[in-house]
Amino acid sequence: MLSIRSAHDRGHARHGWLDSYHSFSFADYYDPKFNGFRNLHVLNEDRIAPAKGFAPHPHRDMEIITYVLEGSLEHRDSLGNGGVLTPGEVQRISAGRGIRHSEFNHSETEPLHLLQIWLLPNQHGVEPDYAQRRYPIVDVPDRLHLAASPDGREGSLPMKSDTQLYVARLNPKAALEYVFTHEGFGWLQVARGRVTANELSLEQGDALAISLEERLTVVATEAAEILLFDLP
Repeated sequence: MLSIRSAHDRGHARHGWLDSYHSFSFADYYDPKFNGFRNLHVLNEDRIAPAKGFAPHPHRDMEIITYVLEGSLEHRDSLGNGGVLTPGEVQRISAGRGIRHSEFNHSETEPLHLLQIWLLPNQHGVEPDYAQRRYPIVDVPDRLHLAASPDGREGSLPMKSDTQLYVARLNPKAALEYVFTHEGFGWLQVARGRVTANELSLEQGDALAISLEERLTVVATEAAEILLFDLP
């Protein structure tokens, strides 16, 4: 079964410096039909004004993935990690028994556009951990790159979740096929451009909830960027 989550139907919050769209219930937005999907708990598309961002705040027992589409994100946390995340990189925080972090637009002049993703973990109360890694989605387009996985295979970021996250940039007319490894559950997020997925049309911000499907065929109808979650 395939179900489109339209970009226009998502929750929306604007807080001056932050313009955020919520695929699932989050903060003041609540929709009983969209309280996550499988272990995908949060998927927010955020635009953050120059030099603005989230002051230090806590998390626990959550796998948090940040994916920058445009601009640069500055990160600081209570483990002593710090750095700047740019397009083509994926950041993973295993919050475990507790971590505090801040996130800011690193630029004084340019806006920041990102996706923030929370996954329910397969372990609780563990030591918190942080990592980030760059993937060759620009130099090697038209293929799925495994960005995060339970076992860290193929150079992916290891995480305490049974989810597999793939990222890809697609040129017009490029086609990908994916065979699911779990019971056929997944989530396809169109970060940019337009695609068809099993012949359903999707545009920027749209998503596809996938249930009990063996495979997915994605074709770019224009230049596109996608995230594909293989969910337990």
